[in-house]
Amino acid sequence: MNIDTHQHFWKLDRGDYDWLTPDLTPLYQDFLPQDLEPILAQHAVDGTIAVQAAATEAETEYLLSLADRFDWILGVVGWVDLAAPHACNSIARLAEHPKLVGLRPMIQDIPEDDWMLGAGLAPAIAAMVASDLTFDALVMPRHLENLDRFLGRYSALRVVVDHCAKPEIRHRQWEPWAADLAKIARHQNTFCKVSGLTTEAGDTWSDADLAPYLGQVAKVFGPQRLLFGSDWPVLNIASDYGDWHQLISSSATDILQGSTPQTMAQNAQKAYPRLRV
Repeated sequence: MNIDTHQHFWKLDRGDYDWLTPDLTPLYQDFLPQDLEPILAQHAVDGTIAVQAAATEAETEYLLSLADRFDWILGVVGWVDLAAPHACNSIARLAEHPKLVGLRPMIQDIPEDDWMLGAGLAPAIAAMVASDLTFDALVMPRHLENLDRFLGRYSALRVVVDHCAKPEIRHRQWEPWAADLAKIARHQNTFCKVSGLTTEAGDTWSDADLAPYLGQVAKVFGPQRLLFGSDWPVLNIASDYGDWHQLISSSATDILQGSTPQTMAQNAQKAYPRLRV
């Protein structure tokens, strides 16, 4: 199969997308399954994982309802307040749905960079492990040292790093991102989504701008722990689905160590064992 492990849906009148404001012109509209379906068909993508875009359980339930209606939505990465007293109950309830494959706290938006190290998260992490859910780490380079400590603390938890930890490509920043990402990859329970890089590079990006960052990700994680993700529709800010899919496909031999969207689909099933394929 060919699986896109990272895309979003939203319907503005749901009202819980706090970050989505009218100044984000390319994104400030509804993006629904019927908008994505023909794009997937054009690029021979068989299924997707829909990822949360709002910090509410209600949005997770909305995504799961879409997954009930569209068979090609193979899984959902949702949201739970992992630090809340009711977190374990929420995780158990949502995990009753067979298409919930993981949870994603919006770490990049949390003021405390060391939030993930709070002792109060331990019960929720244990509940995630018990339900065989994967932790999506929406982090930036400044979070990687703490993520390294987090991974050492919760070695039974599978973790997927979203968007290669968002390196600052437009500013040509390399370190400490490259060295810190290598530390993350030493934890064998981690995977990395090859996604979101054109957004970090800006709308004047070129293949040459992205190549070193793709190469570093492939070098430290290896071809067995890379996942293909589009980050649709956010990628529309600086690219489009076809350009990104083509770039990853054409980079397979010389940059991504043979990893193509098709081979990465096999990795998706390891990163998200609950995936409905």
